[in-house]
Amino acid sequence: MKDGYQDQNSSSRAKDNEDFAEERSITSRERARSQLNSDIEEYLASGGAIAEIDPDVTADPPRKPQPKYGSRPI
Repeated sequence: MKDGYQDQNSSSRAKDNEDFAEERSITSRERARSQLNSDIEEYLASGGAIAEIDPDVTADPPRKPQPKYGSRPI
């Protein structure tokens, strides 16, 4: 049994698969790289700066573990 919703859903899945196939192609990746490089050059030319962060720096520092044993009601 097919209704309008199922037909629309399956056609949107097919479109998604086509989009993902485009994302995986070599030419699309080259286009994305060249767009990214031109965006970076434009950003740097307009006075922007890129700061490198050390690999051992994290945004979320470790927290002290909280005792949760037995905290749920019976």
